[in-house]
Amino acid sequence: MNKSPGRTHEAVDPGLSPAERLALESAILAGRLLELLKQTFSQPDGSLASALSFLEASFQQAARGRPLAIWQGTAAERRSAGAAHPLDRLADGLGLSSCEVDLLLLAGLPEQHEGYADVLRALHPLAVPAATVGLAAQLFCRDADERHMLRELLHTGPAVTAGALRIAGEGPLVTRSLLVADTLWPVLGGIDAWPEAVRRREIAVGLHGLAHWLREPPTEHALSALASGMACIILLSAEDERVARHRAAALTQAAGLASVIIDLPPDPTPAVAQLIGVHALARGVVPILCLGYRNEPTTPQVPACARYPGPVLVCARPGGAAIDDLRPLLEVSCERLGPSALRSMWRGAMPELRGQAALLAARYPAEPASALAVATDARARAQWQGRRPNLDDVAASVRARAGASLQGGVKRLRPLATWEQLVLPGERLEQLREAIDRLIHQVQVLEDWGFLGGRAGARGVRLLFSGPPGTGKTLAAEVMARALAVDLLVVDLSRVVSKWLGETEKNLAEVFDTAEKASAVLFFDEADALFGRRTEISDAHDRYANLETAYLLARLERFEGLAILATNHRQNIDPAFLRRLEALVEFPEPGREERLALWRCHLPPKAPLAEDVRLTELAAHFPVVGGLIRNAAVAAAFLAAANASPVTRQHLLRAVQREYEKSGKAFPGMPGGEASTSP
Repeated sequence: MNKSPGRTHEAVDPGLSPAERLALESAILAGRLLELLKQTFSQPDGSLASALSFLEASFQQAARGRPLAIWQGTAAERRSAGAAHPLDRLADGLGLSSCEVDLLLLAGLPEQHEGYADVLRALHPLAVPAATVGLAAQLFCRDADERHMLRELLHTGPAVTAGALRIAGEGPLVTRSLLVADTLWPVLGGIDAWPEAVRRREIAVGLHGLAHWLREPPTEHALSALASGMACIILLSAEDERVARHRAAALTQAAGLASVIIDLPPDPTPAVAQLIGVHALARGVVPILCLGYRNEPTTPQVPACARYPGPVLVCARPGGAAIDDLRPLLEVSCERLGPSALRSMWRGAMPELRGQAALLAARYPAEPASALAVATDARARAQWQGRRPNLDDVAASVRARAGASLQGGVKRLRPLATWEQLVLPGERLEQLREAIDRLIHQVQVLEDWGFLGGRAGARGVRLLFSGPPGTGKTLAAEVMARALAVDLLVVDLSRVVSKWLGETEKNLAEVFDTAEKASAVLFFDEADALFGRRTEISDAHDRYANLETAYLLARLERFEGLAILATNHRQNIDPAFLRRLEALVEFPEPGREERLALWRCHLPPKAPLAEDVRLTELAAHFPVVGGLIRNAAVAAAFLAAANASPVTRQHLLRAVQREYEKSGKAFPGMPGGEASTSP
């Protein structure tokens, strides 16, 4: 078991690939097993004779005429200088002894070739294709002391305790089987194989825009720990697990290290943690563990990594990780990138649109990895059309990559409405344009000029639209979304609010996650459902209703895009909430001139109008809102199409009368006292 002093050991060729190195070491072990069997069985026959013939052929093919004597040392003694072999990386990382390296090779023989599996099956007391502990003792131990050392290694040695080497079966130790960790053997041979129990995730990694974050003291401490290979836990916390995941990958890249991202199940077993550790060591990568969260409010446990000799990165929500590991813990907060960092990120990700980086930063507050993916999409789209990428290409990529299933009460709209279709008093239109400007110029005002000094809730814009139904609140939200070149998420709060305790917060969290992923404008309809005047607490449901309102207020404050809440009754909204808004926009019922503009807007230029149609008459006689005018215009067009005629005055009057009936309003009668058009 010990190294052999005074003996010359031929090093393996440093030019061998991992697969060639593994094949050579397996053949050398086959030669040693051949010698042992020849000494044990003087006249082998049957399957044993065939086994000896296979071992002889395997060794001779690898030895190429050289005697076994030149390889009498251990595999660890034969390693050569140069690029580390996966076997050497694993041995160095776990601090394996020379004997443990040979035990791993013996345990992996059945994985190397079916001929080795047949030989070991013939030697196993239960006819299992695996080497036994007893066989290892005969191969590697020269006396009782070395057998005791072998037994100790198999109980307490790092190969076993770290999970690289497993002992399977029942009965006396010497009859049990030696096995390598799941899928580890192909990795030692240079194949990028992973166990089914380990779920990897691959993402693009970008450092653009992270310069300030990488210079923050906690991040610098983490970089030092990574560079030194310190055995520690580096906890990256973010409200959005995707942000933590991207930052973890960026952190390892900034340290000049390769990494692997693993999505953990909600309850990872110690065996899974061991598999991740040995696979990461053999590959020479830093493991990044992303905690799995259930729907119920439980805190997932970080798997024990005590046997792992290097840094482990863990991605979690703030306060959302239970850590019992005794190793040093470094926590790095992953706040969302500020406007100046976002501007730098887009300049780096899309130098073709460098001059519009501020606009991209305002529209799409993404992470660097997401920006790189969007940039790749935009360039490909432009290349297919033989031109340079533009803002429309970026918008198309963000929209395509943000695909997500939406819960009931949430609609996703691709905005088509324009400012020309929005009929409002000039002062109201100016408020809407100012809100968009506030988003676009956040970098200049908050970062370059230093306003609000990093106050929470300074980023993003929150508006309240107030007015009767049909006055254009949803249309205005659509126009603003189109101006920002993003989608519109329309949320009916009356449907999202649940009667079940805790469900409302979950539903709202999904809404905000979707909006942030899509960089969409959020439009909350029926805001009274949560933002009505707070209830007096009389039971648990009242208490929870106020908690739900508090949750939405806090989440709105963190939302960095445009959030719009709409109500038909401003007086029902809690004044405490109104103070948190950037602007309140009133949508009054349209006056005569606005109604005329609305009629002209909703009757397209291509619509065939009869000569008796007088829009001024309709605008003057019927004091209705824009939604009713739109519905009446469309209904009149269908009446005309059914009559195979142009749209006439009578078609429009009949359609208006029916809209009055639908809305429950009193019909003011026909212009000039004419009789009703209804049958």
